[in-house]
Amino acid sequence: MANLAEFLVETAERQPGRSALRLGSQVTSYAELDDRSARAAALLRAEGVRPGDRVALMLPNVPEFVVLYYGVLRAGGIVVPLNPLLKTRETEYHLSDSGAVLLFEWHQPPGEGVQGAAAAAVPHMAVEPAAFAGLLAGHEPLIEVTAAAGEDVAVLLYTSGTTGRPKGAALTHAGLRHNTEVTAEHVQRLTAEDVVVGCLPLFHIFGQICAMSTTVRNGASLTLIPRFEPQSVLDAIARDRATVFEGVPTMYAALLQHRSTADASTLRMCISGGASLPVEVLHGFEKRFDCAVLEGFGMSETSPVVTFNHLDRPRKAGSIGTPIQDVEVRLLDDKGQDVAPGEIGELAVRGPNVMKEYWNRPEETASAIPDGWLRSGDLARQDEDGYFYIVDRKKDLIIRGGYNVYPREIEEVLHEHPAVALAAVVGVEHAHLGEEIAAAVVLRPGAHATPDELRQFVKDRVAAYKYPREVWLVDALPTGPSGKILKREIAAPTG
Repeated sequence: MANLAEFLVETAERQPGRSALRLGSQVTSYAELDDRSARAAALLRAEGVRPGDRVALMLPNVPEFVVLYYGVLRAGGIVVPLNPLLKTRETEYHLSDSGAVLLFEWHQPPGEGVQGAAAAAVPHMAVEPAAFAGLLAGHEPLIEVTAAAGEDVAVLLYTSGTTGRPKGAALTHAGLRHNTEVTAEHVQRLTAEDVVVGCLPLFHIFGQICAMSTTVRNGASLTLIPRFEPQSVLDAIARDRATVFEGVPTMYAALLQHRSTADASTLRMCISGGASLPVEVLHGFEKRFDCAVLEGFGMSETSPVVTFNHLDRPRKAGSIGTPIQDVEVRLLDDKGQDVAPGEIGELAVRGPNVMKEYWNRPEETASAIPDGWLRSGDLARQDEDGYFYIVDRKKDLIIRGGYNVYPREIEEVLHEHPAVALAAVVGVEHAHLGEEIAAAVVLRPGAHATPDELRQFVKDRVAAYKYPREVWLVDALPTGPSGKILKREIAAPTG
């Protein structure tokens, strides 16, 4: 069967007593997770959910998310994961656009799901652990997993909406199964002895597949962390003897800067994605924690993994590696033609991991996949060994006086300065040049540097047209739900 939920059923049959989920001192075995998800499927049937219906989950990283995720799939439904911090109007939009028939929302504020559900005329159920456990206990398990074809949609994952309103990427059972299998076997090489740190939000595709789905498929254990905080993560690693950590670059920078005596020696590998990891942060993290960091590339639209550095091949700092099994990657110019070797082009993807469509958006689907190749919107280059390097987002490219400037190159230089913790380079309007280069910088705790000093530091290391004329210091950079820096929300200070 193609249903993604089969991974849970198979693992529970193989190792029922092994720990599946950990949240502090709370441990859920695979037998318990399987039983609770089967009861959740029965609850959904009792609520009138039928195969193909969309069910929204608006929960943090708690066991109930995992229970309901597999429960929806077992019942033949389509999971619509939503950020629990969405406001009323955002919730209403997502529920209406997806055509959801039911919303499960975490019981604690600041969730506004109940108002959004009311506005969208969608039934709503609050999830409080004790009451929810009692509710499930009142339903006999729906043991049989609903049959699903490979091309059937399993998850409707909404993009961040950097260009217009969020779009629902329709991800299939076959695509998610493929990405789970390849990532678990060839990237992570998970075994039942592994403990994976789950601080990436499960409503985001990175945490959902690379942490939750791969763990369940291979019978490892997932340590859930509802909210990322450096000390809580390090404490969880020490307590649960974690072996795999997965995060976005801002998490690695925060952990690197944080001072702690917690024992993280059990880590055998770390995975970075979601954005480019500054080389200085990568080297610093590996040196401090004595653990390899593997960087890769993925998107919501690709289930998510496209390329990766692998443990059994040379790792190249700054590279996103090579395509995973059965996935093809090309670099294209604006006319859709392959660029010359060594040249920069837009990264395009073809393979079983690519989404079926943007939900109810045929024109935008055709624009994103005009010829069977998904346009990523990322500019990249390929070296002589076949490794790919993200240069920048296509939309983040700065054109200053006719010269192309790639923000990531300047950010890498800024990260070389010993006082810099994080940096984001953006383009700001300029009357004569079109755009001018600007940088927002977060300093390391206790460090000192002036904007003039940072500007000169970069000026000494890059061509004259590339260094940022505007530099300002900030306490923090704006980030999205997965911890990715949101450049669209960065604005130069006025006055």
